[in-house]
This record gives sequence, C-alpha cells and structure tokens, in this order.
Amino acid sequence: MAERSTAAVGVADNSGEEDALTARADEARADSATDGHSGGSRPSEETRTDAEATGGNADTSSPDAGGSDVNGARSDLTAGSDTPTETLPTDAGSPAGTAAAAGADTALGDSSDEPAAPPAAPELHSGHKIARRYRLEECVTRLDGYSSWRAVDEKLRRAVGVHVLPSGHPRARSVLSAARSSALLGDPRFVQVLDAVEDHDLVYVVREWLPDATPLSEILASGPLEPHDAYQLVSQLSQAMTAAHREGLAHLRLTPGTVLRTGSGQYRIRGLAVTAALRGIRSDTPQRTDTEGIGAVLYAALTQRWPYEEDAYGLTGVGSLTKDSLLAPEQIRAGVHRGLSQLAMRALVNDGATASSEARPCATPEELAKAVSGLPRIRPPESPFSAPRQYQRTAYQQGAHGPGGPARSTAAVRGPGGEPPAPPALPGRTGKALKWGVSALLIAALGLGSWQVADTLLKGDSSASDEGGQVSGPDEQGTGKPVKIVDAQDFDPPPGGNGSENPADVPDAYDGSHSTYWLTQEYIGRPDFGNLKPGAGLILDLGKQQQVSSVKVDFIGATTAGFLAAPKSATGMPSSLGGFNKVSEGTGEHLTLKAKKPIRTQYVLVWLTKLPLSDDGNYRGRITEIQVQS
Repeated sequence: MAERSTAAVGVADNSGEEDALTARADEARADSATDGHSGGSRPSEETRTDAEATGGNADTSSPDAGGSDVNGARSDLTAGSDTPTETLPTDAGSPAGTAAAAGADTALGDSSDEPAAPPAAPELHSGHKIARRYRLEECVTRLDGYSSWRAVDEKLRRAVGVHVLPSGHPRARSVLSAARSSALLGDPRFVQVLDAVEDHDLVYVVREWLPDATPLSEILASGPLEPHDAYQLVSQLSQAMTAAHREGLAHLRLTPGTVLRTGSGQYRIRGLAVTAALRGIRSDTPQRTDTEGIGAVLYAALTQRWPYEEDAYGLTGVGSLTKDSLLAPEQIRAGVHRGLSQLAMRALVNDGATASSEARPCATPEELAKAVSGLPRIRPPESPFSAPRQYQRTAYQQGAHGPGGPARSTAAVRGPGGEPPAPPALPGRTGKALKWGVSALLIAALGLGSWQVADTLLKGDSSASDEGGQVSGPDEQGTGKPVKIVDAQDFDPPPGGNGSENPADVPDAYDGSHSTYWLTQEYIGRPDFGNLKPGAGLILDLGKQQQVSSVKVDFIGATTAGFLAAPKSATGMPSSLGGFNKVSEGTGEHLTLKAKKPIRTQYVLVWLTKLPLSDDGNYRGRITEIQVQS
C-alpha cells in the first residue's frame, strides 16, 4: 500500500538507527570548491539545475538544493556528493533537532565503517508515469541515487516537480519525513510540497512548479539589485525562515539558486527541509546556518559577488571569512546602501563584531528580521522625470493666417523694417450687404426645410422615405433577440493546433447554466497559449443563415477573445481560421462582442487568443455560457 502524507511526522525522526557520520573538514573544503564554480545557465527557472547555476554538471546537483552550499568556503561543512551526509557545526542555543536535516541521521550505520554506496537511481524515462498520475517530462537532476524531474499531474492538469529515489535508499525515510513536515507548514513564501509517498520500490516527493518564477542567480547575471529590491529580498527571506524555524524546520542550503522571484515581485524559497534530506546535510546550528545563508544571498544581491573564495552561481568569489579578508558590500561596489551592507555582514559574521560596524551579529533569522525592521524605510526608485514638451504656438496664434495660409511664419507677415503690418480695414457697405444677404438665404432655407418636414409628418407621406434615402429598419439596428445555437464544436486548427480542444465539454458552453463550462487545455509559461499556437475556440452552428448583431460570452477569469463569422457565401462550416471574417474583439470576464451593423451568417466563431492565469500557476480558458443575439 502506498504510504500517503496524511499526518505530521517529526522531521528529526531517527527510526531507531544510529547517528550519521561526521564529515572531515578538509573534505568540506575540497567538495565546496568542486561545487562552486561559475558557469552558464538555462533559460527556464525550473528546468535549470543548481549545478548549472554554479557551472557544474547537470547530473551533480538537485534543483532544490543549489549547486554550492551557502557556506561553500567554510571548513565546517561537508558538501560533497561522495559522502551520504553533510555535517554542520553545533549550536546549543538552536531548537533541538531542527527538522531541516529531515532525519538524515537515519540513513547510516556505524561511524567506524566506510559508508555504503547508495542504491542506483530508478531507471525512469520521459513519458514514464508514477502512480498512474504523474507523467515525467524532463530529468533535471540525477545525483547520489535519486533523480528530479519536471512532470505533469494528469489528474489536475498542471506542471509539478518530482524527486524520485528507491525505497531502499539510505535517506529515503528522512526525505519522506522532511517532505511531510514541510508540507504541513503551508507557508506561501515557500514552494509547497504537494505529496510524499512510498509506493512499493519507489519513494517520490511532488512539489509545486512555478512557471513564472525566476531564480535569483539569473536575475543577478544582469546586475545587482536596486536597494529597494534588496531590502524586500532580505525582509521576506528573514521573515519566512523565522516562521519555518518556529515550526522546527530549516533549509541549510539557501543560495541564489533556491531563491525565486515571481512575476508579482514576491520571493519564494524552494527546497525547505527536503534539499537537506536529499543531500544528507545536517547541522547542529540550523538557525546560524540559515542566517548566514540569507546574509550570503543579500551580499550577492548588493554586489553581484559571492562572499566566499570560490566562484559560484555565475558570481565571482571575493574572499573568505576564515581569513578575515571579506570586504563589506559598500567597499566592493559604489552606491550600495550602507544599512543593507551592514546587515549582510552582521548575518555573515557570527563570531564577534562585524567588519563594517560594531553592531551585534545576527545569529538567527528572527534577529535578522528585527534588524531589517529597524532600518529606515527604503523607498522604491522613482520613475525618471521627463520635462513637459515646450508649448508650441499655432500658426494662427502667431499671426500667420493671412493670404499665405497657416504655414507662413511670423516673419513672413511683418512689414518693412520688421514692423508688424497694419490691421485690415473695416468692411464697407458692400461687405455689410453681402453679409446680410447670406444670412437671409440661410434663414429662408431653414424655414423651407422645417415646413417640408412638418408637412410630411402631418400627412403621413411615406414617399419621403422612398425617395429621400433609406431609413434604418429593425433588421439593420438589431433586435437583441436570442438566436438558438443548433450545434457547436471545438476549433483548434493548425498551425500549432492538433484539431481537438476538449470536445466532450463543448455543450457545457451553451447549456444555459453558469455552473458548467467548456475549458481549453492547460498552457505553461505564457497566456498566449504558451506561444504554441495563435488560439483556440468554439464554432457555433445556427442551423441556417440568420441575422447576428452581438455575441455575449461569460468566462472564468479575464480572457481576450474575438467574434468572427463565416461569410454569407460559405456553403459549409469553415475548417481554417482564414474561412472566417473578424467582427470585433475584447478582453474581460463578461464580454458583449458587437458588430458595427447586423450581419447574416450561419457559423459564428468565438476565438480565444489570451488566457487567464489559473490557481495552479498555468494558463487555461473557461467559457461558462455563450449567447448569440440577432
């Protein structure tokens, strides 16, 4: 039976096994150096691995873990993939058994023996289904007996991330424990764990996939953050980690690769507890470890440099804390906000006064959050002020309205010697007579016209309508009466379309009920159908040629859609988009798409071009009801 994540499990569960091995300090330095070299990055946030963020091989890091530990240059951390666990220093003041390590100590035997090699990663491939629900799409990490995938939840039709490892893996139990504890936190500032299951010979953890999020490492590739953005970063990270530690959870591997910025500007942390469990990282000082991680991320955001000796995440290393050579951010780059610079150093240096001030170091995320709140408010950058355009006087105002026309300049109308010309003479008797004559003609014309109109109304003469021009009848103004939809079908033409877009749900779009709807497929990353095709929609068959003046469409979420119609000459339902003529278009949740004047057609196309963002982070269109009016 599959073991489901339905109850809270202590993350520091030892399962009756012995404590993990403590890694040697010289191995930590060697492994961190290997794990922290700069390199290229891939365009997608979720598909790029943290090894790629640090320039390593795609098969040597986890997408949640980050390619180089925050404490990459410290001698008290073992970050190599050769050992089953990584051990960080002890802090008696931290919460006992903080769950970020996720029970990594359950995975090992006696410390006097050499650690056994982990089981090989399950033989999986693209297209493989887990639990008859999660279809694997792309392997983004394969490391130390486990693999991480971008997948599709076919039940809910959304993208997800999946970590898979054999149930016999020495860290399988601790990974399950960490994932379940992280899922119970439910804090939206963290990438959420959706499921954690042991199913026969596999253990898998399912997490959110954020198509609109960008890792901080990619953002920093184009330059450091503005002071306001850096302030928001450290404020949100410190508050999020404070909440996590209150629940006994830690991250232990906060890096630019595990901090994501969404399209709305919010920062989210991926890999809480799970990253540490997958990589076997442990720490007896979890709060100090995470505080230093936040400090390192802030340092990188302010300077575009990594605060350790090794290059990592595309950033150049600048020094080592162990050698007291780390410069404050304000000494690395001009224009850095001094308060944020001091905060970064207070978070990074946890033993004594910092390099940039005498303020007490921050040893926990809560202390760091309080220090951030004590800073003066940092305002967002103002948009550059553009001076208003100089007022241009018109040619008329400049006096250039004489015989030469408006194009003449002021100089052209000046007299000899630059003097302005004399004003025109007042009109004489001839002018007055002409003026009165024109006025009399206008009055006579108005009187004659009024008499003819009154005569027509009184006598009911209809000849004026026949001879004087066409009078708009009801058919040309539109009656507003509903037109029955005889049949409808989904429309998903090439290029890009495969000819089918949930055809079974089409009747729900015109059944008279707003509780049912027709919906498109799910599209990832962009509202314009993922940039895969120009659109999709529904063709409405009215049974015969009928007058149509408007189409009312109700959506779930603001949608961009158009009203298209087949020409009167069409002998059948068009099979391509070119067979329809565009009538009108709009964007909104409740649209009334009107024709300039009523048209006659048998086939109406409701054509969707931009979809709203759904709750799962992807894009999908939903039509609850369509009405055609004559």
